[in-house]
Amino acid sequence: MNTIINFEPENLTVDEKILAEILRAADVVGKIYGCENSELSITLTDDKNIHALNKKYRNIDRATDVLSFAFRESEEPEILNAEVEILGDIIISLERAKIQAEEFGHSYLREVIFLEVHGLLHLLGYDHIEENERLEMEAEQKFVMENLGIGRD
Repeated sequence: MNTIINFEPENLTVDEKILAEILRAADVVGKIYGCENSELSITLTDDKNIHALNKKYRNIDRATDVLSFAFRESEEPEILNAEVEILGDIIISLERAKIQAEEFGHSYLREVIFLEVHGLLHLLGYDHIEENERLEMEAEQKFVMENLGIGRD
């Protein structure tokens, strides 16, 4: 999968191991779901920036851990005969990931990758509004994390 990683703010620093695992996770998801030739944008950010996006796009006035903007669900016209499918954008708050990793008692790496997988599944059409959807999405998340070899250490 062609994964573009952005930083907001631009001076945000992220360990190279985390960045490598983000790219690997996108590739594994691409293989599992048959979208290896797709494009994905991931923005790594802080609570301040994700808070502003959450308020603007979801009308929720607080920071969140991950936001997904699926291109498949947008009102943009379909690009016929495109060589690459653009899946969409995922925004991950690294601040929130650190807090949640501590709360859940697992590694920061595991939390960042879990949030990425969660966001990717949203881009692929999974949701968790209804109970049956939630159970299906949780099963998919578990399946992907197992395929990545990332457990709840």
